[in-house]
Amino acid sequence: MFLRTILIILFTALLKLPALASTILIPMDETQKDHLKSYGAAYWALSKDVPVDWLLNYKGGSFAFTHAPQLENELIVRGISYQVISDAQYNNILTQIAEPEANMDIMKLEKVPKIAVYSPKSKMPWDDAVTLVLTYAEIPYDIVYDDEILGEDLPKYDWLHLHHEDFTGQYGKFYASFRHFPWYQQQQLESEASAAKHGFKKVSELKLAVVEKIRDFCAGGGFLFAMCSATDTYDIALAAAGLDFIEAMYDGDGSDPNAQQKLDYSKTFAFKDFKLVRNPLEYEYSNIDVQPQERRVSEANDFFQLFTFSAKWDPIPTMLTQNHSKTIKGFMGQTTAFRKNLIKPEVVIMGENKELGEIRYMHGTYAKGTWTFYGGHDPEDYQHLVGEDPTDLALHPNSPGYRLILNNILFPAAKKKKQKT
Repeated sequence: MFLRTILIILFTALLKLPALASTILIPMDETQKDHLKSYGAAYWALSKDVPVDWLLNYKGGSFAFTHAPQLENELIVRGISYQVISDAQYNNILTQIAEPEANMDIMKLEKVPKIAVYSPKSKMPWDDAVTLVLTYAEIPYDIVYDDEILGEDLPKYDWLHLHHEDFTGQYGKFYASFRHFPWYQQQQLESEASAAKHGFKKVSELKLAVVEKIRDFCAGGGFLFAMCSATDTYDIALAAAGLDFIEAMYDGDGSDPNAQQKLDYSKTFAFKDFKLVRNPLEYEYSNIDVQPQERRVSEANDFFQLFTFSAKWDPIPTMLTQNHSKTIKGFMGQTTAFRKNLIKPEVVIMGENKELGEIRYMHGTYAKGTWTFYGGHDPEDYQHLVGEDPTDLALHPNSPGYRLILNNILFPAAKKKKQKT
C-alpha cells in the first residue's frame, strides 16, 4: 500500500513537470524547421503583450518568451520548432550569454512595430520580396504610396520599406525594352496622374517630394529599409534635387548637360562621388551598381559574407546580421551590388563579397533614425526576370537571405540600450 502511494505521488509530480517549465525557446540555428515563420511568431507574441528576448548570437539568434498554452499552440499551428524549458535551464542560458568573453547578448523586444510598405497599386505579384516574406511570416503591414506619403501618414509608422522604386522618375529605365507593354504604359499614366494631382509638372518632381518626406521620417526617428533600385535611386534623387538630368521620353523636355557636376553628395544617405548613367536607353542609373557584365561570376559561385559584430558593444549591426549562416547566396536585381569606393566612410558594412569588391548589405543613421540598404531583388530568385511567378517561400522556409529582411522588421521592437561608457 505504501509503495503504491509513493508511485502515485511520483506519477502526479511527473505530470506537473511541464507546468514548471516556464519559457518557450525558439532556436534559430540549423535545427529550426521554419526560420521565416519564427519571426512572425515573435511578432505575434509581441502583439499579445508578451515581451520577447532576442538572444543575439545564441543558436543563430534565438527567441524566448514566457510559456503560455496559447503561445505554444500557435507555434504548433505555424510549424515552428521550439522547446519548453524550465526557469533553471533558461537562467543557465542567460548566464552563458552574460559571460564577458561570450559574443552574445540579450535584446529585449517590447514594442509591436507598425509597418508600412511603399508600393504602387499596379505592383505585380513577382515584384517585391518584402511583401512576399511578410505575408509568408504572417506579419501585418499597410501599403502606402505617394498619396499617403505626401498626406502626412508616415508618422503613424515605425518602419518603412521601399518597394524597388525608381525615385528618379525614369519609370525604371525600362523604356528601351518595355515601352510598348501595357503594364509599362499603365505605370506611366498612373505616375503622371499622381504628379498632376499633387501639383507637380513632372514625375521626377513628385518622386523628389516623396524622397524628402521619407528623409524627414528618418530624421524624426523612423526606420527605413530599401532593396534593389530603391537604394541608389533614393540617393540619386537627393543629390540631384532641383536638377534636370531626365531625358525627353521620360519628362517631355531636355536635360541639363551639366547636371553631373552639380550633384550634391552631402545630401545623400549612403553614396558619394557617383556618376550618372545619362543614356536614357541603358538599363542602369549610375555607376553605384556593379553591372552584370562586370561581375564575371556564375550563379554557382555567387555568394557574400556577413560580418561578425560584437553583440555587447555593437547591438544594432548584430541584430541586423542574425542568421544560421554567415554565407549568403548572391542574387541579382536592377541594383545588385554597391561599389565599395562610392560608399561614405561612416556607413556600417554588414555584407560583402571581398573578391569582387561588392557591398551587398549596409546600415547607417540619419539624425534620430536609421536606414538599411540591401542589394538585389529576391534572395531566392537569382536572376529575377520580369513576368515570372512569385517565389513560393514554402519551398524556402530557412532562407538566410530572407532572414536579413526579417531582422530589420524586428529591429524597431528593440528596447534602446544605454550606451556603454
